[in-house]
Amino acid sequence: MKHLNKILVAVLLAMGLNAQAQDSNNPWAISFGANAVDTRAGAGDSFADKFNQPFKVSESWNILPSVSYLNVSKSVGAGFTFGVTGSVNKIDKLTTRALVGTGYEVTNPGDLTYYGADGIIRYSFMNLLGSKIIDPSAHIGGGYTWMGDYDTGTVNGGLGLTFWFSEQVGLSLQSTYKKTFADAVPSHVQHFAGLTFKFGGKDTDGDGVYDKDDACPEVAGPKELNGCPDTDGDGILDKDDACADIFGLAEFQGCPDTDGDGVADKNDDCPEVAGLKSMKGCPDTDGDGITDKSDKCPTVKGPKENGGCPWPDTDGDGVLDKDDKCPTVKGTVANNGCPEMTEEQVIKLNAYAKTILFNSGKSSFKQETYPVLLSITAILKEFPSSKFSIEGHTDSDGKDAMNQTLSEERAGAVRMYLIENGIATDRLTSSGFGESKPIDTNKTSKGKANNRRVEVKLVK
Repeated sequence: MKHLNKILVAVLLAMGLNAQAQDSNNPWAISFGANAVDTRAGAGDSFADKFNQPFKVSESWNILPSVSYLNVSKSVGAGFTFGVTGSVNKIDKLTTRALVGTGYEVTNPGDLTYYGADGIIRYSFMNLLGSKIIDPSAHIGGGYTWMGDYDTGTVNGGLGLTFWFSEQVGLSLQSTYKKTFADAVPSHVQHFAGLTFKFGGKDTDGDGVYDKDDACPEVAGPKELNGCPDTDGDGILDKDDACADIFGLAEFQGCPDTDGDGVADKNDDCPEVAGLKSMKGCPDTDGDGITDKSDKCPTVKGPKENGGCPWPDTDGDGVLDKDDKCPTVKGTVANNGCPEMTEEQVIKLNAYAKTILFNSGKSSFKQETYPVLLSITAILKEFPSSKFSIEGHTDSDGKDAMNQTLSEERAGAVRMYLIENGIATDRLTSSGFGESKPIDTNKTSKGKANNRRVEVKLVK
């Protein structure tokens, strides 16, 4: 029986290791120390009699001078804790009511062995007091007690007080009244005094904040920031800080805005010069949509195509150089910035053309004609956007086919000379009309001379 009792106590203690939760930080607690059994509480007639006498340790307490109890517990939340206590003692002071009078009598029953295995539900008042050191409590429960050769179930209740030296270590005091259900084992009060150690809390990153309360359980951080680091000290946790190593502003997710333009430096192409959000933080002084750093004329509006500068009008004719086909020669808008040939100038041009002389029956020029050709070339260069048609004509001497061919060759010779002397090919065309378009009679030498001609016509 003696060994069976010890086995039962060990089993109950092992069961206690699987109980439900000690506090929210350290879920488990283990207490151990000394216990005292006072059977005087079972000798009274009323519940009040159980505690109406002062403690008389030497007279009625049964104490083993060694560690004699062990409690393992976990809390179930809201200040409640469930645990299992195993205790041993030796009863050499048994208190009974005296046969005569109303006093008590203490006798030695023969060093009875005492074993207790008890379940306990404890409620802590520490949170109600707002204290982190003084932890008063009340508890109820039940269990089984072996005293000598007798055993019985009990209903338990009592009070406790723990003084926490630290978050995990405390001095525990507790008194429990045990109401027995067998006369052979008297009801009694069991007092406990020992140390309590809380454990089981997990702090992965070792920052003093338990994982359950740690917003960053794997990275060390201060308690005031729920265990998360703030490397740059800007009040924004690294996990939420887009610039964790640089002091910044909350509105920019912890990034700085050095120039104060409302664009975070990391997104600002001009971080040290205040600018526009629409320009990625760069200024646009002239408001032409081109940032100053890319604008060749930052104080004057201009198109992007010209590097932010206004288009020039070199010749001052009202047509911008980009649209002016004659940017260095003053012209008219209607003629794309080029000068327009007047009727008088056309007449002057053809006056020169009529003096072009060819060798008889050929398309080669007479020597005295070259100055005339140079003068025609100079006039055409004055109007670089104008186009001209070179027309050749003959008199009626000879066959029509031969005259047609000769007129075409002479017009082509004039066109080729002009091209060779700087007139663009696409500005000139040539054609021959033979003797089909006379301007005078072919019956006189003078009339025939007038009909043998080259005309330069302005193409509009």
